[in-house]
Amino acid sequence: MSLMPDARVAVIGGSGLYSIEGMGGVESVEVSTPFGKPSHPIMLGTLNGVKVAFLPRHGEGHRIGPAEIPARANIYALKSLGVERIISVSAVGSLKEEIMPLDVVVPDQLIDWTRGRSSTFFTDGIVAHVSLADPFCPVLSQLLLEASLKVGARVHRGGTYLVMEGPQFSTRAESQLYRSWDADIIAMTALPEAKLAREAEICYATIAFVTDYDCWHAGHESVTTGMILSNLQRGIDTVKGILKVMLPSIGHHRDCPCAKALEGAIATEPRSIPARKRKELDLLIGRYLDGREDVGRS
Repeated sequence: MSLMPDARVAVIGGSGLYSIEGMGGVESVEVSTPFGKPSHPIMLGTLNGVKVAFLPRHGEGHRIGPAEIPARANIYALKSLGVERIISVSAVGSLKEEIMPLDVVVPDQLIDWTRGRSSTFFTDGIVAHVSLADPFCPVLSQLLLEASLKVGARVHRGGTYLVMEGPQFSTRAESQLYRSWDADIIAMTALPEAKLAREAEICYATIAFVTDYDCWHAGHESVTTGMILSNLQRGIDTVKGILKVMLPSIGHHRDCPCAKALEGAIATEPRSIPARKRKELDLLIGRYLDGREDVGRS
């Protein structure tokens, strides 16, 4: 089987989005990585004339919990297929009155409230510090915003996405705490994806589809799995419509900081990087180390 040579755009589907109707010429590709297998075989195909890689982050049948998602394998696998941009689809709760269920948010900030997830490729003998001041690609986010407006979605520009550990939903006290931090939406999966995508120099942006008011709102029921899935069924066509409109607008050239996130970020002296780690991360760091005579030790 021949792999698609230039699937430069990927969609990572969250709860409720396990496939994309309308993709043509679909191939299912098994990818192995130094970090294990991805959540699911990656689906390669064409949507609206654009070659796309699709990966359901929770796996077939929604069998992988948020803290168990093999995020490093997922991002590495997409990078190995030539992906340069990732559109993440996420079901979220609202922490603001004006952000209502069935709305769309294109967030621009993150708060990491997770615990113990593997959030970097750079361990075991190599250290790198990428900038995460703006964790979502501004160029890709703007295209998502414009596509959302074109399909008639009620969309919010920007906002802070708080990523909690889960799999349980918030307590009322926690929900009020997050509101006091001025967070806008809450869910469980944008991290470590966004951090790893930045380390892999992949643009990353999120379509956050609002399904509930978490548990802080006195006038609404507290969030349940049934509520999320029910509202997702009502809004999934909106999300798919955004993707179909947005994909053809993506250009080939990237002039955002994401494309050079590792430039100057590797703190470890090349001669001190273990050879096995150099080999493992060649996909990410090779272009910064190639030609250096002092690279690697056994």
